[in-house]
Amino acid sequence: MTEKFLGVIGGSGLYQMKDLEVIEDIKVDTPFGSPSNNIVIGKLDGVKLAFLPRHGIGHVIPPSDINFRANIFAMKKIGVERIISVSAVGGMKENMPPGHFVVPHQFIDRTYKRISTFFAPGMVGHVSMADPVCLATAGTLFKAAQNAGAQVHEGGTYICIEGPQFSTRAESHLYRQWGVDVIGMTNVTEAKLAREAGICYSTLALVTDFDCWHVEEEPVTLEAVLEIMHKNVEQAQKVIRGLISMLENIEPCSCCEAAKFAVVTDPVKIPQKLKGELSILFG
Repeated sequence: MTEKFLGVIGGSGLYQMKDLEVIEDIKVDTPFGSPSNNIVIGKLDGVKLAFLPRHGIGHVIPPSDINFRANIFAMKKIGVERIISVSAVGGMKENMPPGHFVVPHQFIDRTYKRISTFFAPGMVGHVSMADPVCLATAGTLFKAAQNAGAQVHEGGTYICIEGPQFSTRAESHLYRQWGVDVIGMTNVTEAKLAREAGICYSTLALVTDFDCWHVEEEPVTLEAVLEIMHKNVEQAQKVIRGLISMLENIEPCSCCEAAKFAVVTDPVKIPQKLKGELSILFG
């Protein structure tokens, strides 16, 4: 049986942490092409971790061009049981200013260019996304962030836009009317694919700006985002380190069985090639 362990998707700075023993840097082949980068496998405090920079080393892949399917499939293939996604976001409420962390429970999908499912012509299936993150993992992640001294908010809604441009002021005000808490460009696609793959998924959102709705603030700029992001990386590392000591105490969930009865296509109608490629996901 494949060993189960924790996967972390985020910037390359996340695995440049003290005491992390890097075991190997592996290239994982998938039916969907190459992941964003090789996956770094390491051990921290005796716990095995897998790190994948979603934008590639040096941040070379725009949000719309990330090979999300390859990234999540690769994590599944090597045995990742839970994924923690660490991401920069804009804060959409006064009480979530730059520097705060958020562990959202819900998503709104405003993307339109990317593929967010493993199902394809020849194999049709449907999974529930009512609760798009693993609430058991999210609750433990929130506690780990508290223990690390972060100013962290539990719950809330992450709206995912296509990007790469930031929102217009009109869009920003509209999203606030919808009651969203943070805004980003990547996590909803990961969450959908992780659910189909039977992987527990949770987001650690690092607020870097107020988007452009906050008229007292300057409109969001890349320079400002990167400055706050760099300050947050060290604390995010502390959160991940604290989380690994709590993994064994996470309550059981049903994420691994999310796609157990998802396939509705008659098995005899599913092309053998497709069936073979997706057997890791759907049996």
